[in-house]
Amino acid sequence: MEMTVTRGRARSLSHHRWLISFTARLADITSTLLAGNAAYFGYFSDWHPSDQYLWGMMVGALLVAAVLPNLGVYRTWRGRLLSPLLFKLMMGYAIVGVICTSLLYLSGLGDDFSRVWLVSWFVLAFMGSLTARAMTYPVINRFRLHGRNRRQVVLVGDAHSCATAAEHLHREPTSGFDIGKIYLVGKDTMSELADMRLSWESYAAEQVHDIDTDEVWICLPISRGSQVKEIIADLGVTAANVRFMPDMRDFRLINHDICNVASLYLLNMSCSPIAGSARWLKAVEDRIISALILLMISPIMLALAIGVKLSSPGPVFYRQERVSWNGKPFNMLKFRSMPVDSEKNGVQWGGSQKKTTTKFGAFIRKTSLDELPQFINVLLGDMSIVGPRPERTVFVDHFKHEIPGYMQKHLMKAGITGWAQINGWRGDTDLEKRIECDLWYIEHWSVMLDLKIIFLTIFKGFINKHAY
Repeated sequence: MEMTVTRGRARSLSHHRWLISFTARLADITSTLLAGNAAYFGYFSDWHPSDQYLWGMMVGALLVAAVLPNLGVYRTWRGRLLSPLLFKLMMGYAIVGVICTSLLYLSGLGDDFSRVWLVSWFVLAFMGSLTARAMTYPVINRFRLHGRNRRQVVLVGDAHSCATAAEHLHREPTSGFDIGKIYLVGKDTMSELADMRLSWESYAAEQVHDIDTDEVWICLPISRGSQVKEIIADLGVTAANVRFMPDMRDFRLINHDICNVASLYLLNMSCSPIAGSARWLKAVEDRIISALILLMISPIMLALAIGVKLSSPGPVFYRQERVSWNGKPFNMLKFRSMPVDSEKNGVQWGGSQKKTTTKFGAFIRKTSLDELPQFINVLLGDMSIVGPRPERTVFVDHFKHEIPGYMQKHLMKAGITGWAQINGWRGDTDLEKRIECDLWYIEHWSVMLDLKIIFLTIFKGFINKHAY
């Protein structure tokens, strides 16, 4: 792979950032006013809103101008994921909608405004802002690919960390960053940089006076924190943005990020993605989908319950204590597929093929129909539809000392199906591979990924060669 180090300042629109920000604000205000008029026409079939509706639109536009900047939607999103921006926009318009509704209620004007118009207004305004950005960002990316609207960055650190940063910037040219110079700290092997055909210089404190770029990234491991502090002090004479890219190659990270708690900056190393609004979203997804599925499969579950009861004496449901979110135990439900006394000699992990089952039990295990009662667990809040499969308490206490990252699977609620299951890692398969899949799912969780897994489970999850 060949890369080049850019000499001189790249052509950039950053000097006109205030104009870009102002244009974005103006676009959102315009979108709000146009959406109000469009919603009025859609509801009243009239392009000439009454005075009270015009005043309402003006108040809404002013609130948009006041609320959205405080959510950070107008700061630069260069090189960042745009999904948080989408969420911030959505939250912004939701907040403005709540404020407008509250003002109408407190002022006694609620009866003078159509609720349908109000909801339609803010939905259209949000869609308008989203459309404006969807049309703008591809244009900006095209500019960047042709050398416009780019920033230079100086890398200061060890060879491996600098090479990692350079590789990522090369792989994502639309991020808008070019490497100006690379300064290596201390005696370090330069083979990785040489393989990438990148030039470098040895770092010295007096060289910072020569830095004339937009960004300086310090690329060093966390263990060299004292050296990072010295470099930051050296860079105090520059006007560039200084950022620290900690090299955490030896850490197993889950949803790592930086947060602020009690005015303290904390580096999240291994944290659950299910927090705040994500927790509420996941709960709503689970409750709604599980309720609909239980409604649809209730005749099947009744037939299975009768089959279990007729096949052998004992209860219909088999309850196992399993471990879910944050290591909390719960009783997981299954249709009973084994005789009542099948575990009188103790519980053993694996060996599903050797376990004694009834004839009907063998059928429901092979087709995974014995798992259907777990939708009741989901409805009760013990489990999720999608998530890492839960394990028995006794085995959790054993595996957590043997398999790296095993306890990190409990950063989310246990699931009926998961990324491991649709990829064939279920039953008596490699446990470490299953944990890898579980951790990948936790790191990349989204509602869309959940829906994808649910859909694929229909074709890959019920009948599997490892289902016994």
